[in-house]
Amino acid sequence: MTDRTDTLRSQLADELGGEITDLARLSAGASRETWTFSVDTQPLILQRNRTGTLSGSIDEPALLRHARAGRVTVPEVVCSSSTGDHPIGPSFAISRRVDGESIARKILRDDEFAVARDRFVADCASELAAIHALDPTPVAGFLDLLEDPVDAQRTTFDMIGDPHPVFELAFRWLDEHRPPMGEPTVVHGDFRMGNFLIGPTGMTAVLDWELAHRGDPIEDLGWLCARAWRFGGAGDVGGLGSREELIEAYAAAGGRDVSLDALRWWEVLATLRWGVITMFMGAEYRSGASPSMEQAAIGRRVVENEYDVLLLLLPELVG
Repeated sequence: MTDRTDTLRSQLADELGGEITDLARLSAGASRETWTFSVDTQPLILQRNRTGTLSGSIDEPALLRHARAGRVTVPEVVCSSSTGDHPIGPSFAISRRVDGESIARKILRDDEFAVARDRFVADCASELAAIHALDPTPVAGFLDLLEDPVDAQRTTFDMIGDPHPVFELAFRWLDEHRPPMGEPTVVHGDFRMGNFLIGPTGMTAVLDWELAHRGDPIEDLGWLCARAWRFGGAGDVGGLGSREELIEAYAAAGGRDVSLDALRWWEVLATLRWGVITMFMGAEYRSGASPSMEQAAIGRRVVENEYDVLLLLLPELVG
């Protein structure tokens, strides 16, 4: 590990032209390596694809720059590359380090974040309104348009081939209760507790944009409300606050008017989507395609999502 760290330190010095200190690997991130370091005492963060992997279709640094120009609270990108042959890695970004906590258990319980908890729903609504107000034209070249979100999950579900009657119930309900789709906007795609940095007085950064796309903006609100991202908190929105508060704050921040029925539809879809993702990760591990114990552990959570679907659709049976 020491040789690898020394090599990276030298590569970063060549790229940034300064003395690299305090270089350390962070545990955050399942698909990418995350490192913290300083150059000439300026604190920075490096995220790079794991060795042997190539960058995805999203130019995340370009999206972050676009979001920052649109007043979304994101880290400032210092430099990046996706050439596939850069010494630092096939795809990486270096950004200024932002102070804040991402561990949901601490945010939901520690006294330090009492004020931030009171502001959480309003902060989320404000950030979502800013994201959905971004002009999609400059990033349309690398953000896919999700035309039918139910069909997207059905394709993956059928490919896995495992029988899950509760998820079939969810597919049927979603097909029968579709709300009108809104005009496509930039959608974060993974806007939830765990992908924010929270300071004592509120949100300091929105992170992890690799699932961004163009689609109905209410998708982000429904994903935020999914029970999986409450981490034991009592509130509907990331464990804090209610759906009604989120809808009201989102409209006040400039977002679209959202009905509770439409939000519920997207919350059911979010729960199904996370269930299909857990199915996929479990299947990948069982097939030998991935040796990741993290994926194996996530794959065991399918039943939690079945329970959550039933809570939403048939609460009288499981409440």
